[in-house]
Amino acid sequence: MNYRHAFHAGGFADVIKHIVLVRILLHLQEKPAAFRVIDTHAGAGLYELTSDEARRGGEWLTGIARLMQARLSEATATLVKPYLDIIRAFNPERDLKAYPGSPLIARALLRPQDRLTACEIEPKARKRLVEGLRRDAQARVVDLDGWVALPAFVPPKERRGLVLIDPSYEQKDEFERLAEGFTQAFEKWPTGSYVLWYPVKSRRAADKLAQHVAEAVGAGPSPGKCLRLEFSVAPQAAGAALASAGLLIVNPPWTLLGELKSILPELQKPLGQGGAARFRLETPCP
Repeated sequence: MNYRHAFHAGGFADVIKHIVLVRILLHLQEKPAAFRVIDTHAGAGLYELTSDEARRGGEWLTGIARLMQARLSEATATLVKPYLDIIRAFNPERDLKAYPGSPLIARALLRPQDRLTACEIEPKARKRLVEGLRRDAQARVVDLDGWVALPAFVPPKERRGLVLIDPSYEQKDEFERLAEGFTQAFEKWPTGSYVLWYPVKSRRAADKLAQHVAEAVGAGPSPGKCLRLEFSVAPQAAGAALASAGLLIVNPPWTLLGELKSILPELQKPLGQGGAARFRLETPCP
């Protein structure tokens, strides 16, 4: 699978991933101690929805565009509002023209004492990310392969924070590298929070990854918890665009499961295609 993000920016997978990211960071804000966000495969930072790639993919039209027009219950609207406020801040004229990636969403939620480390090795994407975070003393863009950075940068000196692992899945062994990289990082920093994103095109690969992560978490020096979330907007057909994606969330905030039980049912209608949306939410992972 080739997951070039410019084609998929603002699609359903981004919406789910970034809602979760925002809810976790808001929870980390509740304590005054500093935290760090480590984004191992950060991407370009900001995606123009008027670009040829975004127009060709068009996924934002059935993703963030629909969510911003959706009617949600008061409880769910309150939970989703901080995420949507960040999206609106990048679109001050109201029309959707840009979508921020994970590093810029995380940066929007850093307090003065918090820090962001964003890793990106693709030259064009890294250049755009550097431009987006230029002269930002709280954010550092690192020209380092995410798989190398993952075990190297943990634990951070803050001892609190989140590691987001969202590779491009351009290589056939990406699931295996994700499992191995997470295990190495978790052994070094078992109290950190981790979010692992993955496409669901192979049920066997997704289940194997979840099983590996669950075993690593349970066998670690400080056993943690693992939450598994998968969201499908339609049945996945061979050769078709991605219709299902998942997150493995290790050491989630104690509030997250309840929040997602409120949010996810209300996202099925706006994000679903042909009325076929469904989600899976369970703990432990496998």
